Amino acid sequence: MAPKQIQLCFLEISCVGGYMASGQWKRDEDTSTKKDTLKYYTDLAKLADRGKVSAIFFADWFVGFDVYGGGLDAMLRAGHQVAHLDPFAIVSAMAAVTENVSFAVTQSTTYSKPYVLARQYSTLDHLTNGRCAWNIVTSFTDSSAQALGQESIMAHDERYELADEFMDVVYKLWESSWAPDSVVLDKTTGLGFDASKIKKIEHKGKYFNMSGRSQVHPSPQRTPVLFQAGTSKSGTAFAAKHAEAVFLNCFSVTQAKKTIADLRAAATAGGRDPQSLKFFPCFMPIIGATSEDAKAKHDLAVANADPVAGLAQFSGYTGIDLASFPLDEPMDLSGMSQAMAIQAVFKALEESEGVEKKAWTPRRPGMRMALGGLHPCPVGTAKEVADVIQEWTEEADIDGCNIGSVTNPGSWEDVVDLLVPELQRRGLMWDDYAVPGGTFRENLLGTKALRGDHYGSRFKWGERVDGEKTP
Repeated sequence: MAPKQIQLCFLEISCVGGYMASGQWKRDEDTSTKKDTLKYYTDLAKLADRGKVSAIFFADWFVGFDVYGGGLDAMLRAGHQVAHLDPFAIVSAMAAVTENVSFAVTQSTTYSKPYVLARQYSTLDHLTNGRCAWNIVTSFTDSSAQALGQESIMAHDERYELADEFMDVVYKLWESSWAPDSVVLDKTTGLGFDASKIKKIEHKGKYFNMSGRSQVHPSPQRTPVLFQAGTSKSGTAFAAKHAEAVFLNCFSVTQAKKTIADLRAAATAGGRDPQSLKFFPCFMPIIGATSEDAKAKHDLAVANADPVAGLAQFSGYTGIDLASFPLDEPMDLSGMSQAMAIQAVFKALEESEGVEKKAWTPRRPGMRMALGGLHPCPVGTAKEVADVIQEWTEEADIDGCNIGSVTNPGSWEDVVDLLVPELQRRGLMWDDYAVPGGTFRENLLGTKALRGDHYGSRFKWGERVDGEKTP
């Protein structure tokens, strides 16, 4: 039986000073300080295209992690996950120098306007020739709410309720406003667009009211490929309904297996083919030509790691400020209201590390975050790293990996030059794109448009939505 083929994505963020691994920008060979130049991104895009990488996934958020010490100072001093550039302005340049690799850009439903966002992604889909995706997030920090003019973040479940209605509006704009044959552009008759086949969208809901035609004619995919990463009850329901691909943050193959099985079951219950929902856990490998080479790379990464920045990142993820604890003393959590939550995280980390239990000092989670975060971080040769990926493929039923870098561009080059050939040799990865020059959805799911069993397909021109025929 042939092995299941997976796809690789590069996990990137447009912040000067790197992303997942803190402190590595200080190395002479690291290019993370050049993330405010187009060359950094065009070089990355060309490397990904050469390596048959499916997509470059841009994680993004507003403000930054300001829990540790009650502010952003620790992150700013470390130059870690700050100075974010808007990825929308970058992707078109990356697409211009490539033919195949796609681009997934994060945007929040909590702070965007459906009409504006629909035009942004239609534009990007046109300019990339259908090689774009939207990573749908609802945001989660008070600081982002305050920066966007609100006093505090909307309650968790309500954010997903808003997001669900947001999706209805953008589906209507992408799928219902312009008929498939509305674009004429006939130079002999002078007819540009058939006005009788371009209709206003009317929406009146709890969170959004709008009346207007989509401003952009249908793009190659119409609706971009839809990524999501929610794991709460509300997030899982949202992903099962809307997502075509899910970005996973999992400590272990066991955790991933359960998460994937549960989400596939939820998709099935909603009338979807469970295999049409693709899962991409994050991996942070350090790959060497030999085991000794990999260990040397790991040792160099350790020497440059910034545990305080990693700890500030950890505090941002968990919402728990650990700044009051001395860096190298065991933490006494007995007086903390969040003690149970943080102990659960520590337990999961211990299980994923497979090491003997020992006292938790702040440096331990700080170093873990500084060297790749709460993800699998295998260190070894391409064969050894491929063994880990193959285990996750066979045991957890993953469909690909979102691979983050420890140092740039070295980590990416090791993936392309060492790991990809090994995965191809095993039959775990394609030798070429399924549809060279095709859209992201064609290469991910084998179809250019939304699948017929996807919720968004009911909004297509001529279909019936809630008993009423779309325009």
